[in-house]
Amino acid sequence: MRKVLLFLLVSFCLQSNAQNVSEYRGEKDKVHNLVHTKLKVDFNFDKQTMNGEAWVTAKPHFYATDRIVLDAKAMKIHKVEMDGKALNYNYNDFEITINLPKSYERDEQFTLYIKYTAQPENVKQKGSKAITSAKGLYFINPKGIDNTKPTQIWTQGETEASSCWFPTIDSPNQKTSQEIYITVPKKYVTLSNGKLENQKNNPDGTRTDYWNFTQKHAPYLFFMGIGEYEIVKDSYKNIPVDYYVEKKYAPYAKEIFGGTPEMLEFFSKITGVEYPWNKYAQIVGRDYVSGAMENTTAVIHGEQAYQTPGELIDGNSHENTIAHEAFHHWFGDLVTTESWSNLALNESFANYSEYLWQEYKYGKDYADAHMFKDVEAYKNGQNFDKHLVRFYYDDKEDMFDAVSYNKGGAILHMLRSYLGDKAFYEGLNKYLTDYKYKAAEVHQLRLVFEEITGKDLNWFFNQWFFGNGHPTLEISYDYNELRKTVTVNVFQTQTQQFQFPLTIDVFEGSKATRHKVFVNRKEASFTLPYTRQPDFVQINADGVLLCNVNENKVLSDYIFQLGNAKSYMHKREALLEVAKKQDDNKAFRAMSNALNDSFYLIRKLALENINLINKNSKRQVIEKIKVMANNDPKTLVQAAAVETLGKLTEPELKPIFEKSLESKSYAVIGKALVALYYVDKALAVQKSKALPDEVKKIIATPLTRIYLEENDEEELTFIAGNVISGMYLSQDKNTQRLYKKAYDKITKGNNSEAIQNLVNDIVIKGKQYKQYGFNNVGIELMRQMVKTQKSANKANETKNIAIIQDAMSRLLK
Repeated sequence: MRKVLLFLLVSFCLQSNAQNVSEYRGEKDKVHNLVHTKLKVDFNFDKQTMNGEAWVTAKPHFYATDRIVLDAKAMKIHKVEMDGKALNYNYNDFEITINLPKSYERDEQFTLYIKYTAQPENVKQKGSKAITSAKGLYFINPKGIDNTKPTQIWTQGETEASSCWFPTIDSPNQKTSQEIYITVPKKYVTLSNGKLENQKNNPDGTRTDYWNFTQKHAPYLFFMGIGEYEIVKDSYKNIPVDYYVEKKYAPYAKEIFGGTPEMLEFFSKITGVEYPWNKYAQIVGRDYVSGAMENTTAVIHGEQAYQTPGELIDGNSHENTIAHEAFHHWFGDLVTTESWSNLALNESFANYSEYLWQEYKYGKDYADAHMFKDVEAYKNGQNFDKHLVRFYYDDKEDMFDAVSYNKGGAILHMLRSYLGDKAFYEGLNKYLTDYKYKAAEVHQLRLVFEEITGKDLNWFFNQWFFGNGHPTLEISYDYNELRKTVTVNVFQTQTQQFQFPLTIDVFEGSKATRHKVFVNRKEASFTLPYTRQPDFVQINADGVLLCNVNENKVLSDYIFQLGNAKSYMHKREALLEVAKKQDDNKAFRAMSNALNDSFYLIRKLALENINLINKNSKRQVIEKIKVMANNDPKTLVQAAAVETLGKLTEPELKPIFEKSLESKSYAVIGKALVALYYVDKALAVQKSKALPDEVKKIIATPLTRIYLEENDEEELTFIAGNVISGMYLSQDKNTQRLYKKAYDKITKGNNSEAIQNLVNDIVIKGKQYKQYGFNNVGIELMRQMVKTQKSANKANETKNIAIIQDAMSRLLK
């Protein structure tokens, strides 16, 4: 599962993450083991229900038993039989307790037949921040009323929602093979796990597709996807790799998903375990409840995966998610966490696969930048007190957070660095080989690495997997010019004591000597030699250690660090500090030099922060930025250069902005329109209005800025559809302020169509992000709109208030 990180900037949306629940959450007892699951299903689109028949084959795990309990949520149970004979059962809307005809001994198989109706709209269990709904089976536009989206059906099983659409033992420590017969109208294609064995046309205009999956996997990984899709075919070796997309996006499917075969090859190589399944399909579902899900051989992605060439040229924003779900087919699907407490065995590895893929495909700077962003998201959340492996939590859904994902990935990076690549990858191979088609816990991972390396790793796993937090280091230096040594003093200020390897670079000029030390107490000192007085000492030089570092640095230190540091995180830190002091000539020169950095994100960050006040004295730098605006190899850097030049508001720059409007990159076009607006307003507005609607939606933020400044009432309807995302889902404060201004203008205005668009979006977001309390945010926003309309005394006041109140009632349902 790839979670969607949301930044809802409303104080009453924030929820406490304190661990105040005393109930132990361990592995679910195995009374029975699933063996095989056979399903036959068809659908009532009007009622949003599914007619199902299930044949569940199981056996006692150890102790003899004469009854079995299956998870089955919000279903109508019509029959429970064995060998054609009815069985007695009790059903409480969550579980079926079935009395078996006799007591079955260990490993004695039996098959139950259950006829039922799944009613997902009646499911009472709730979702989480990562998976915003938990009803298992989802009908999208089932009656075809909404002409803006297709009719689709898809399922989402994690964590325990597969039992909303078929009876099972809904636990990650179960493994079962499966076969599914799916009957749908002929116009739809279907996707499920495993192989499509055959298709049968029925007299009533339907078709039955038979999907067969002979290997074992957990029930939460079962999947069905149904809709009008184009199937774009690809392959890895002799294995089909298919992309199920809406017709509009079929021409771009290979640009979006086409890296998948190479990912499967790469992950097979580093793990030493060949891709273990018979196909790899990916489907895009509308209104999907998370980022993506690793259903075995049948991955589903949210519609944010859809991108056009004008976006893809800036970089595939979904590529990390595609890698994440692919790696799950080893970590999560082949070997599965035995309990949600051990979720790190699934999600931390999938998270780290994003780093591994970036490092392999694009280089270490790309990977380090990605890791930095993940670590910052972990640090900025309410996560310090949470253990990676958590046996005490309020709800299993709480495990899907920045600790299980982001911090877990950083911990695996530290483990890899400590053990070395050869030992790390041999350990992965042994773990996957020993536990394939089984469930595992973190202790077993530790024992594998200990067996491979001969090292005791209790200390590492105890503090990082079973502990919480991370070290905060106070650093000081003592130089001895007589002995030519520098002593680095490391003091841990957090409550608990950590032990860890630490890299220290001692710079003599641009030449760095790297020292690797091991910190094993709260206060530690390391005396390091030098030839001449060091120019700089870099702590955590490789950026691997998850920590905070506090030390006294002056501007000259940051200037040196910006020019000489080896890791992205240290360059970034230095650049942002140097940017604060650009009145100093050396600082400005360092910022100018950063425009030449080999890594595009440093160039982009330098452009975003360089100070071009007193522009006449900085003409040489401006000339460099003009070249970057049209010629930098990265379009996102071009866009940043155009934006920086736009702040100068110089008419002579107009040809650069006009040329940028011819770019294939939507990011460049958006920045160019705003820059052009401040030198030729009429032309910028004319160009913006000539854009196709699909392009306008993608560059909505720069267009909103232009239209608000123009006071363009005609475009308020367009702006309204982007206001809520801009106010609450953007991380950029300037964007938040821009859309707050748009919200205020629409709310105070008389444009009924714009108000309708705004409240419609509030309703959609309120329901989509209900788990964040955003439904309450939406109600409050609309109450304020009613008050504002009443005080505005506009001609359409009554009509507008009626529109808002209707939306409030829809959100309250």
